[in-house]
Amino acid sequence: MSNIRILRQKKSKKSKKKIRIVRLWQLCLNSVVETAFHRNLPYMKKTSFYFDFRVSDISICYSSLTFQKVHEKVCIISQPTSFKLTEEPGLHEKCNSSQFSSFWMRTCKNEDSMFYCSYICFQGNAIKTYKYNVLTFLPLNLYEQFKRAANLYFLCLLILQIIPQISTLPWYTTLVPLVLVLGITAIKDLVDDLARHRMDKEINNRRCDVLLNGRFEETRWMNLQVGDVVRIKKNDFIPADILLLSSSNPNSLCYVETAELDGETNLKFKMGLKVTDERLQEEDQLARYNALILCEEPNNRLDKFMGTMIWDSQSYALDLDNMLLRGCKIRNTDVCHGLVIFAGNDTKIMRNGGKTRFKRTRIDILMNYMVYTIFALLVLLCAGLAIGHTYWYESIGSKAWYLYDGLGYSSSTRGFLSFWGYIIILNTMVPISLYVSVEVIRLGQSKFINWDLQMYYADKDTPAKARTTTLNEQLGQIEYIFSDKTGTLTQNIMAFKKCTITGLTYGETNHHHFIHFTFSLIFTQPVDFSWNKYADKKFQFEDHFLVSCIRSKKDPQIHEFFKLLSLCHTVMVEHKGDELVYQAASPDEGALVTAACNFGYVFLSRTQDTITILEMDHEETYEMLALLDFNSDRKRMSIILRFPDGKIRLYCKGADTVIYQRLDANSKNIETTQEALDIFANETLRTLCLCYKDISQAEFDAWSQKHQAASVSMGNREEALDTVYEEIEENLLLIGATAIEDKLQDGVPETIAKLAKANIKIWVLTGDKKETAENIGYSCQLLTDNMKIHYGEDVNVQLRNRQTQRRNDPQGRNKKLKEQFFTESGNNALVITGGWLNEILYEKKKKRRRLRLKKLRKRFTNSTNPPDSNQPVDDWEKEKRQEDFVDMACECSAVICCRVTPKQKANVVSLVKRYKKAVTLSIGDGANDVNMIKTADIGVGISGQEGMQAVMSSDYAFAQFRYLQRLLLVHGRWSYIRMCKFLRYFFYKNFAFTLVHFWFSFFNGFSSQTAYEDWFITLYNVCYSSLPVLLVGLLDQDVNDKLSLRFPKLYLPGQQGSLFNYKNFFISLFHGIFTSLMIFFIPYGAFLQTMGQDGEAPSDYQSFAVVAASSLIITVNLQISLNTSYWTFVNFFAVIGSIAIYFGVMFDIHSAGIHVILPTTFTFTGAASNALRQPYLWLTIILTVGICLLPVICIQFLYQTIWPSVGDKVQRNRMKYELEDEEEERKKKKPAFQRGGRSRRSAYAFSHSSGYADLIASGRSIRQRPRTNERANGKWERRVF
Repeated sequence: MSNIRILRQKKSKKSKKKIRIVRLWQLCLNSVVETAFHRNLPYMKKTSFYFDFRVSDISICYSSLTFQKVHEKVCIISQPTSFKLTEEPGLHEKCNSSQFSSFWMRTCKNEDSMFYCSYICFQGNAIKTYKYNVLTFLPLNLYEQFKRAANLYFLCLLILQIIPQISTLPWYTTLVPLVLVLGITAIKDLVDDLARHRMDKEINNRRCDVLLNGRFEETRWMNLQVGDVVRIKKNDFIPADILLLSSSNPNSLCYVETAELDGETNLKFKMGLKVTDERLQEEDQLARYNALILCEEPNNRLDKFMGTMIWDSQSYALDLDNMLLRGCKIRNTDVCHGLVIFAGNDTKIMRNGGKTRFKRTRIDILMNYMVYTIFALLVLLCAGLAIGHTYWYESIGSKAWYLYDGLGYSSSTRGFLSFWGYIIILNTMVPISLYVSVEVIRLGQSKFINWDLQMYYADKDTPAKARTTTLNEQLGQIEYIFSDKTGTLTQNIMAFKKCTITGLTYGETNHHHFIHFTFSLIFTQPVDFSWNKYADKKFQFEDHFLVSCIRSKKDPQIHEFFKLLSLCHTVMVEHKGDELVYQAASPDEGALVTAACNFGYVFLSRTQDTITILEMDHEETYEMLALLDFNSDRKRMSIILRFPDGKIRLYCKGADTVIYQRLDANSKNIETTQEALDIFANETLRTLCLCYKDISQAEFDAWSQKHQAASVSMGNREEALDTVYEEIEENLLLIGATAIEDKLQDGVPETIAKLAKANIKIWVLTGDKKETAENIGYSCQLLTDNMKIHYGEDVNVQLRNRQTQRRNDPQGRNKKLKEQFFTESGNNALVITGGWLNEILYEKKKKRRRLRLKKLRKRFTNSTNPPDSNQPVDDWEKEKRQEDFVDMACECSAVICCRVTPKQKANVVSLVKRYKKAVTLSIGDGANDVNMIKTADIGVGISGQEGMQAVMSSDYAFAQFRYLQRLLLVHGRWSYIRMCKFLRYFFYKNFAFTLVHFWFSFFNGFSSQTAYEDWFITLYNVCYSSLPVLLVGLLDQDVNDKLSLRFPKLYLPGQQGSLFNYKNFFISLFHGIFTSLMIFFIPYGAFLQTMGQDGEAPSDYQSFAVVAASSLIITVNLQISLNTSYWTFVNFFAVIGSIAIYFGVMFDIHSAGIHVILPTTFTFTGAASNALRQPYLWLTIILTVGICLLPVICIQFLYQTIWPSVGDKVQRNRMKYELEDEEEERKKKKPAFQRGGRSRRSAYAFSHSSGYADLIASGRSIRQRPRTNERANGKWERRVF
């Protein structure tokens, strides 16, 4: 068994190190242990002893050992079998576990520290994602369901109905709908959990090879432990987070697919350390492997890992490029070996499996408040009726001998029991079926989004996807959209268009190089690269002069320019037969390497420490000494190479802002290159500056030592490396700059224009340069030439003036300043950088800010001098400053925030949500947009070139930005209208149904007697009135999709919330009261003095209940017909079918046959047939229905005639507009693109994430160098991903 020890470390707030030995099979040499404990446990140096372990003398086995500094105590959690302790070198003392504990207590007593022993269990590799088992399913599921207030409420009602003294309805009237709701939810949960059970079982029982007793044996994943050495084969999933030791590929290269981690299907490269690759290839070598692994604690950071391996007294840095994460799949690698670092729930993929933040719609929140309002009304009604029963019994009931029941209750006791009886009767005011119906409607609306072919992107076979079913109606209420730029508004497919070298610009079709008009026409065609067998056939370039300069080899600067592009990158190359495949960390890098390849500088291969390129007609190999990778702070990358002649040179490329700060004073063409950058920016091209520097051997040797020390640092390694990089990246010489085109996606300007007409404000939040973002704003028509643009400086001045004005006003803290910031509203735009955003919002280091606020507050309190207007004196001023910024930004027609971090993006969204109480939507395509997407009320992910992280965190996903207009203006608006119409009608029909009991109470002595038959109450919301309103919530539409897009103003009611609010709620309430009055009193009046055809008066209670119920069913079903805007045969049959079902069920329930079977349950024997055979009762039903519906018809007619809404006007002229649309489609021509006339500057924002620099620079290669004759004879094709 391997002698492997793994320690996990992280710094506490007091910079104390916490080390956890998670597995120790056998001890290594004394020097290794001494290095580990004395270097990495500084607080252990206080004691006068140290560990002296000798493998030859004794073997120690730990299951887990943790050292932790807690205030003045050091906790040692261990499980030793036997060991040696020594207070001085050479003095050995052997003791057992109890002696160990007492020894530590005795030794450390003088140090005012206390040590104690305990046990700790370490998790295995088995995972458990299911929630229930056979025994816990029923209790746990019911517990979860009864945590919902509505279910618990109806459970309490059911309990009340069991009590005979207060029960006014049979228990089954509540039990049947409650069981139906609980059963449907339980079945859904059971199906989901069974799927999780199957998945867990399948994953835990997967097979892999583990090293046991010196040889590999097959075992299940669930049996793996931390510290095991495993063997993984091609196309296998990785069972745990594993340190890659070696592989069958050269230099321990391993290809992995990370689709289950981040959704990206392109292959990633991982590499083992050079030392493990050379020494750990065979089983016996792996069995003898003994090393100390010092690493971080388990966490959810998929993009970071930090550790150190100590082996044979040498330290080796470990990072993410050495790790194979659970959930990935091995590709293009026959066999690889690895060491389990994190297992089971400690793995990164499991740590990322936490619950997504639950988002609720405004309608959800409002609906809950309305349910509370209904419950309050219910309690008031029941209390009033109970008081009425008390007085009635006191004055009448107790004196009527025929009402004597023999119970002997007092009037107050009867009133109390009557209260609970009416709670049971009127419980349908809070409908239990409401929540189930809402979920069914949302599910259907989500399916309609998934099935929409007009949101299907055929080029990538990507349909729209509603990843949640709870937010559909919120799509119809969006007020602010926060959008990323790159990959969201643009295609993020880069193409090399222009460049500037030594002050000369190339890429123009008609520039000063070609004076003669006839000669110029020859060169307007794309360059023919057929002379280059490696050229990409899709690459197009129109400047023939640059190609001629390259092929003439007269300009050394052009040679250096393209040589830099072919050498300074993190692109990986893979050979697939005669095919050469490039894997780039970003589309920008792929475009630059492709351009260099086409111009004759072909990147061919990497080896262990070399890069081979083809420079026109000859091949050169350069020794790679160091690769300084890109990150978001550096905004550049560099490579240090040794040329064949021994010269050492640094090549660097990066954003102009960071490159120009590091240029040598003698660098040439700075001004002309800057002018070229301005021209490129005016054309919205992404720019990148190129430079170089020659380095002496002595200078490199000194720097290399610092670099090596920083690379193995366990604390702040990234900061240490950045500091070392800064030392070498100075006094650079400028060569030129590149210009890459990132085109807008199709339909972006049109989409933004339509969303603006719908009163939706769009803010662009991007990490790109201010000029680049601003010019994209012009291209997509977010900005126009007649707009006045306000920058960070102007904004800061205005906010400072507002702050000063508030301070000078004695009542400034008690009133809100209402004057606007801009006099001309509608023609303003805001463009602000992340730096100014921090300055304006005081979003700096929190601890420093708190200390500064505290000092300023004291200074302001103790001094008569006014405070500095640049700084807030307290948190109140800080919040007001933020609120002022939001108010100012909302006065603008467009807002662009550039150079912002992912955290700043989320902060901007939070500010708008907090101070504007607006419904927000964030849309992006990259991992840097995830925070923003999760913060907004609705998150939309675009499946683009930057992977699938945004999609996996989003609520809705599609492939193109232009689909957003259809998602909001069509699906969102329809969903909102449908849900509002459904809720208004649902409340109405339940009020109309329930309040009949209330009116009936005045005629039955408030005795809690029901106005309907029991089974009618049970089936009313389940069978008789549910389907028509459900179909309206699923299918209704006021206008079709084309008219919804043509008239964006139709979207405004959703933003205003005018279709469902408390006003609409009370309208539904009063409408229900009116309907219940008619349904009760018209039949009541008809039954007062009537005579049937047989001479009998059918004015009995059961006949009255039948007439009232029949009138109600017909009324509510015809009422939903009046509210239906879009009729289909399904709606028609639902209305007719619901009425038919009612009569069919009623006649069955009232039949004599079923009464014989259950005489106590079905008591209305013959009531329906007896009542409905009387013609005048049918006339009563018709009269009741007519009087209920006639006012509604009149009001709808008046509103549509006198006060028509935008939707009414569009509906009225619908046929006309549809004909016009058809005519326009026939004549439609694609409009020509026009760019604004302003001169605008842009600069490149280095967009790609950290590449493969650490992997490449760690002393290993990606592939062995191909043989020269193979490369000469083969024909390779190159693809860039």
